Amino acid sequence: MAEKSSYYRALTIGGSDNSGGAGIQADIKTFSALGCYGMSAITVLTSQNTQGVFGIQEVSPQFVVKQIISILDDIGVDAVKIGMMFNTPIIKEVAKCIREYKVFPVVLDPVMFAKSGDILLQKDAVDTMRDEFFPLATLVTPNIHEAAALLGRSIESPEEMQQAAVDLCSFGPQGVVIKGGGLSSHSSDDCMFIKNGQLQWLRQDRIDTQNIHGTGCTFSSAITAFLAQSFTLECSVLEAKKYVSKAIVAGSNKELGLGKGPVMHFYEKWKI
Repeated sequence: MAEKSSYYRALTIGGSDNSGGAGIQADIKTFSALGCYGMSAITVLTSQNTQGVFGIQEVSPQFVVKQIISILDDIGVDAVKIGMMFNTPIIKEVAKCIREYKVFPVVLDPVMFAKSGDILLQKDAVDTMRDEFFPLATLVTPNIHEAAALLGRSIESPEEMQQAAVDLCSFGPQGVVIKGGGLSSHSSDDCMFIKNGQLQWLRQDRIDTQNIHGTGCTFSSAITAFLAQSFTLECSVLEAKKYVSKAIVAGSNKELGLGKGPVMHFYEKWKI
C-alpha cells in the first residue's frame, strides 16, 4: 500500500465575518487557495456586510481556548494566524495557550478597525495586544492606523513608516510589515523589517477599485499559508503580496453588495 501523504495545516484564530469577505471566512478561503488545510477558532461573531459592522458577539475566552486545544491535541498545525481578538480576556487566554503549547510560527494581524471604520478591538486592549502577542509573533502585519495606535503616535510619511516598523520589532516579533495603503492615494506600498535583515519596501501601484474588503486578513493568512509550507519569512511575505494583488485585480470589476466588495480568492480556479 502506498505511503500516505499529509496536509499542510494552517489555523486561524479570529473573528467571523458572516458576509464572507474578511475574518475567518477570508482566511479559510486563502488557505484553501494556497494549498493548505484550513482550521479555525472563532473569538467573536459579527453581523456585517459590505457596508459596515452592525453587531459583535464575543465568544467566552475559555471556549476560544477549547477550540484551539481540540485542534492542537488531534490534528496539529504548521502555522497559525491570529486576527481579531476584541478584548483583553480573550487576548490573555489565547496568548497563554500559544505559550503553553509552543505553537509556531505565528502571524499576528492586530485587527483594530474594519474597512468601514468600525472599531474591532476595545481601546483598553491595545497595549495588552502588543505586550502579550508581540513576543510570541513571528511576524506582525498592522496597517498604518493600527501601527500608530500600537506606538501611540502618528505615522504620516514613508520615513515614519520605516521607523515604526523598526520600533514595533523591538517589542519582540521576528519581523513587521506595515501595510501602507492608507498613506498615499496612488500607491499601496508596504514596509517590511525583519530582524537581522534589511528594511525592504514592497511597492505596489494602487488598484482602482472599492472591492478591498478583507485585504488585510487575506494578506496575513496568505503569509501563514506559505510559512506552513516552510517558505522563509521574507519569501512568504513576498509571495503573499503577489497573491493579494492578483486577487484584488481579479475582483476589481465584480459587483457584490452595496459597499466595499471582497477580493477574488480563487482567481486561478474561477473563470467568471
